[in-house]
Amino acid sequence: MEKSNNIIESIQEFIQIPSYSRNEKRAAQYLMDLMEKLNYDEVNYDEWGNVIGFIEGKSEETVLFDGHIDTVKVDNQKDWENNPFEAVIKKDRIYGRGTSDMKAALIIMVYAASTFIKNSSLEKNIVVTGTVQEELYEGVSQAKVIEEIEPDLVVIGEASNLNLCIGQRGRAELKLKTLGKNAHSSNPKLGVNAVTKMTKLLNKIDILEIVEDEDLGEGILEVVDIKSKPYPGHSVVPHECTVTIDRRLLPEENKKSVLKPINDLITEIKRKDNQFIAEVEIAVAEDVTHQGKIFKTEKFFPGWKYNVKDNYIQNILKGLNNNGLNTEIDYYSFCTNGSQSAGKKNIPTIGYGPSQEGLAHMVDEYIEINQIDKAYQGYISIIETFLKG
Repeated sequence: MEKSNNIIESIQEFIQIPSYSRNEKRAAQYLMDLMEKLNYDEVNYDEWGNVIGFIEGKSEETVLFDGHIDTVKVDNQKDWENNPFEAVIKKDRIYGRGTSDMKAALIIMVYAASTFIKNSSLEKNIVVTGTVQEELYEGVSQAKVIEEIEPDLVVIGEASNLNLCIGQRGRAELKLKTLGKNAHSSNPKLGVNAVTKMTKLLNKIDILEIVEDEDLGEGILEVVDIKSKPYPGHSVVPHECTVTIDRRLLPEENKKSVLKPINDLITEIKRKDNQFIAEVEIAVAEDVTHQGKIFKTEKFFPGWKYNVKDNYIQNILKGLNNNGLNTEIDYYSFCTNGSQSAGKKNIPTIGYGPSQEGLAHMVDEYIEINQIDKAYQGYISIIETFLKG
């Protein structure tokens, strides 16, 4: 009971520290202090600001428990019934930004792993990491951790309703651009309207056949913003239009296969319209971590899926169910840091976490208290299975 109360108290304290992407420093320090309080063998803070806690075993084999420190922003606090940074408890729920996605799970991981500290018979290493900027760039900061740790198994703590996730859709951000020619809007025929040209392309994209996976769903293309130049127009035909498309990725898809259908449409339209100029590319972002580390990355985060019959998956599932957790196989519909460990590095990866996926990023986000102890037991079960394997 005391352990459970400590976990709940730590979750509340962690939620009470806002940790938006690029501003995770205070929350990262809290996580380091907690690991040191629990007597982790070593706690590091890498150049990106990722927190890495080590529990040392006798061999080189390592399980990495991965959670992200950052959260999405609270756009309008007035929409919340409960203050998103008070972590109030009502009706057996803790409310607050990051409760479900996924600061609570990260705290639970830290406590679960700590039960193996100072175990003289510990044969393998256990590492818990709190990574930064996952909400913006899934897996980019995790890549830095993997370079150092070289894990044999990665456990993603994202919300899975305590089911065992063995795959996810990835995410790509596509940038479409059409070019035109300025003219006074009272004489539009003297110009070429880039927005009109973009509309022509989007209408064709809208009827593209969507790829699908029987377990993960559709490789959705969804327009999320559109911009024209000049803006505001002030009686001028726009000479440029850019659109951002959120493309959900299925396993085995790559940059070439994702861009090809749209490039084919551009070629098709050009044959019939000699004023049509367009291009599509994977978006590239340049950003900076809370530690001041400047980095650049393509916004292409692969999907992944493992075979349910893989031995390590069956062993973990059996262990969870033998502990009375009634776990089922499932798949994430959103993107996680697993895009790096599984999607790019092909390191055996699973997802297991408390709370429901649909609560992520929602107003009045919460976690049910009865899932906290179950997640704690689940993480211990996963570690025990890994140690036996």
